[in-house]
Amino acid sequence: MKKLVVSENEIQEVCKYLGRKISKDLAHESKPPLLLVVLKGAVNFAIDLSKNITIPVFMDYIQISSYSGRKSTGDIKLIHNLRFDIKDRVVLVVEDVIDTGVSMDYLIHHLYANYQPKKVLVCAMFDKINARKTTVRVDYAGKILTENDFLVGYGLDYNEFERNIPYVYIPTEEEIAHFDELSKK
Repeated sequence: MKKLVVSENEIQEVCKYLGRKISKDLAHESKPPLLLVVLKGAVNFAIDLSKNITIPVFMDYIQISSYSGRKSTGDIKLIHNLRFDIKDRVVLVVEDVIDTGVSMDYLIHHLYANYQPKKVLVCAMFDKINARKTTVRVDYAGKILTENDFLVGYGLDYNEFERNIPYVYIPTEEEIAHFDELSKK
């Protein structure tokens, strides 16, 4: 039996709520905001979230990496940079989970240092508030988690497995071992 953290229906309700809130909060911007999706984990969330945003927005992607298996390495690599001009534009970074905050802190500083956005806001499906190693403000959180469990599903992965599952759960050691075996094939 999977230890469910959030169901598919709950995810859709979160996306509706956040979409309405973001639409209201950013409705009066002179330039359409940019949804900056952090690859790969936030893709599912960004698609569902964007369907519920009723104001015009642009969308671009950025990819950073700091994970190996279930652990953050602390070493952040910029794999794919954004291509959109964000000068004087509100940027809403869409992320799957904020845990230590190190990657998001890096990303926010990268955007301000290189692109001169009007403002950078953060929207995360999950905010693991007790896992922080650095201070990061999450402007829109789908679900606040007090435990620092390793999660998979709905974009969250273990070595690329389970991104396609429409809900989020805590994998067992047996499931992790199974994914390890699958990755050898």
